[in-house]
Amino acid sequence: MKLAGIDEAGRGPVIGPMVIAAVVVDEDKVPELEGLGVRDSKRLTPKRRERLFDEIIALLDDYVILELWPEGIDSREGTLNEFEVKKFVKALNSLKVKPDIVYIDAADVEEARFGEEIKKRLDFEAEIIAEHKADDKFLPVSAASIIAKVTRDRAIEKLKDEYGEIGSGYPSDPRTRAFLEEYYRQHGEFPPIVRWSWKTLRKIEEKLKAEKTRKGQVRLDEFLKK
Repeated sequence: MKLAGIDEAGRGPVIGPMVIAAVVVDEDKVPELEGLGVRDSKRLTPKRRERLFDEIIALLDDYVILELWPEGIDSREGTLNEFEVKKFVKALNSLKVKPDIVYIDAADVEEARFGEEIKKRLDFEAEIIAEHKADDKFLPVSAASIIAKVTRDRAIEKLKDEYGEIGSGYPSDPRTRAFLEEYYRQHGEFPPIVRWSWKTLRKIEEKLKAEKTRKGQVRLDEFLKK
């Protein structure tokens, strides 16, 4: 029996791609994944994920990776969940080896709804199991989560080569916010690697414009005092 797992990395960041990985593995090889130490990518160090990447792929019957960059994310129609369903379907339908069971890390608050939306769009028949935290419950999803995370990490490293220290790309990362603020101060706009539809950017822009206004008022007050 062929088992598939699908997961994403980078849904929430303001910088860089969201990566979706779908994998197919024979159920007889699942114990080998376990033997490698495959688990939810968030529970592994970056170095450990990198080492596992090729070892996981060697055990797979098939896999597909989609890198979804800010332009595509910002120009989507509908919600981020609807976008994710569409891209999960694209990845699964792109598999050459069709699975009998598909394990899905559900993004929707209603797990079953997320799975049903994907199932009705597939071009093959399969049992669908969509659950929250599936990357911590089902090894095929754990494998997919590692492949997705390593792919995104590599993309971020390439962006760092071009832009310098950008942090993780997540809005909560002080290094990311510092990079965005400094870039905006220097260029008067954000770099093309950001997701324009994220509220984070509007908040930073408002903050910096207010900061500029205050500085201008201070300079005016000092001039008038002369």
